[in-house]
Amino acid sequence: MSAFGHDYDEDFFGGDGLARLAAWVVANAATAPAVPAGSRLGPPLCRPSKIICIGLNFSDHAAETGATKPAEPILFFKATSAITGPFDGLTIPRGSEKTDWEVELAVVIGKKASYVDEADALNHVAGYVLHNDYSERAFQLERGGQWVKGKSCDTFAPLGPFVATPDEIADINQLAMWLKVNGEFCQQGNSSNLIFNVPQLESYISQMMTLLPGDVISTGTPAGVGMGMKPQRFIKPGDVIELGIEGLGTQRQQASAWT
Repeated sequence: MSAFGHDYDEDFFGGDGLARLAAWVVANAATAPAVPAGSRLGPPLCRPSKIICIGLNFSDHAAETGATKPAEPILFFKATSAITGPFDGLTIPRGSEKTDWEVELAVVIGKKASYVDEADALNHVAGYVLHNDYSERAFQLERGGQWVKGKSCDTFAPLGPFVATPDEIADINQLAMWLKVNGEFCQQGNSSNLIFNVPQLESYISQMMTLLPGDVISTGTPAGVGMGMKPQRFIKPGDVIELGIEGLGTQRQQASAWT
């Protein structure tokens, strides 16, 4: 798609970019060059204005952490500097002993949204993307302040490998989700178990802040995170984390220590 000549950024998503790209593909797909085997895949969108994450949005995950099921969505931010490609390495932060994994369904906003009704929310969606919401639990929970401290370390937001447009997903509320560590299944869930679904989240967040085209909402993770295991289990250098969501492809990261 390089000859299309437009990054997948706020202007793209907010300016009919997907429709223009679809028309370009019809005219140019036959002559567009293939991506060479072994090429690095970067994130499937340019750095958005914000990544809004939802905490404890699966009842089984809330239960495994000992938390009460939330009455309203729990919002926190993740620094956009944490974004990486889907197969880039994970760097364990300096001083970390509790780096954890979280497979998540993320929503990409396609149209500016402010005070959106649930019935209209999906009309503001450009697509969906796979996200591994890495978390340093000690930074998040034991160092005071807000969760953002444990969520924003470099390499903690792999996105991709692609953004799936809504027409490519038969039912956003019925997507299988999974994550393995060193080949062992740790998370196996389904988006049907979200406490607050995509339209509810988008409408709720839009009451608090304006969502801009290209913004990412990460909707939460099912049970099976390392913090919830007995005994707890966290990522070590050399570990391989693989994950996927039905219709959104797969990711793979190998962990290394900060140097």
